Amino acid sequence: MTDLNEELRRLADEAAREARPLAVADVIRQGDRRQRRAITRRYLGRAPGPVTGARPGRRWRRWVAPLAAAGAVVAVVAGTAAVSGAIRGSRTAAGAGLAHGTTAYVVNSAKDTVIPIRTATNTALPPIKVGIQPMAIAITPDGKTAYVANEVPGSVTPIRTATNTALPPIKTGSTPVAIAITPDGKTAYVIGGGDSGTVTPIRTATNTALPRIKVGRLPMAIAITPDGKTAYVANSNSTMVTPIRTATNTALPPIKTGHGPAAIAITPDGKTAYVANGASGTVTPIRTATNTALPPIKTGGDPLAIAITPDGRTAYVVNQDSDTVTPIRTATNTALPPIKTGRLPQAIAISPDGKTAYVGNNTAGTVTPIRIATNTALPPIKTGGNPFEIAITPNGKTAYVALVTAGVIPIRTATNTALPGLKIGYSSAIAITP
Repeated sequence: MTDLNEELRRLADEAAREARPLAVADVIRQGDRRQRRAITRRYLGRAPGPVTGARPGRRWRRWVAPLAAAGAVVAVVAGTAAVSGAIRGSRTAAGAGLAHGTTAYVVNSAKDTVIPIRTATNTALPPIKVGIQPMAIAITPDGKTAYVANEVPGSVTPIRTATNTALPPIKTGSTPVAIAITPDGKTAYVIGGGDSGTVTPIRTATNTALPRIKVGRLPMAIAITPDGKTAYVANSNSTMVTPIRTATNTALPPIKTGHGPAAIAITPDGKTAYVANGASGTVTPIRTATNTALPPIKTGGDPLAIAITPDGRTAYVVNQDSDTVTPIRTATNTALPPIKTGRLPQAIAISPDGKTAYVGNNTAGTVTPIRIATNTALPPIKTGGNPFEIAITPNGKTAYVALVTAGVIPIRTATNTALPGLKIGYSSAIAITP
């Protein structure tokens, strides 16, 4: 990890001198895109390095171990909430940190900082110093604390949003890469993306780490059911998802899925978890009442992100290799015709009113809005840079697009127009207060 961090910094300095930021974008994209591309190639039996038949914009450098994020989706990408903004919140919070309205927190992996953005005015506030190579962020439902995963040396930095101050770091497993927080806000679950294969629960009231929970190898995504009773962890170096009973923090028997599970989203009613299997080109539904896998659903190539509409009727799966999004009708678990997007889509968020999905096309430098009522792609929105993560404000008025190479671009959702960007450096993750 030290070598990777040094390489990241070296490339950032080099890019600044030569005005060619793509090199560091490649490093962050491969390292932080929750290791999806590297994992897929590993399953295909190919060593890291140049990939035969790779398309323009897909660059493969020498690699140590693939790294894992949720995302976020996000969130990051922890279930429906992470990618569509529900973990970032759709409820009104009364936290003191929200005195000036909602705040977007953007992770700058190259500078080891988090930059708050006041969404009412689209102004960046002073950066907050966190640990080395932060790659994921999640915010408690009350909006009072943001938790930032630092890959080196393996810690989480809490941020008090009322004052935008970093609290003492909390030690976790190696290379933490994703975070999900229970709906009651009492526990944050942090995935350690290394071969140790652990999840570290954190008691948010005291910011103390509880005993680690052993899961499968290279966990990379986590989602928690709306009732908070079960967390589902995708073990990317396998064909398994591990459920965790949150009441006792014990791992339950793993559930078999497709190869390289890369993302998880759970329906709002909590009855079904959908697992995107990057190396299989499928999505596996899991019946949460019995933790049984249902027949896989065929999607496009390399599905790596998934979001579910607020009404729970449709799951949208991002297929990076196919440059498409596949809608899935959840009532019947059937795939609908794919929707064409831009090159290398890899991020998705759905507006709180459920009318529009926004898809970030990494290589194209655009965001494609999708009209959910008709499953049609609208004209792409030019953002530049490399769209990497998307988060939408709770009122649905603005989508914030994190660009690996060029900061953050706000999009006015009423007109689907890009607003002036915020030049805050390399942006690898974003979360918005409730």
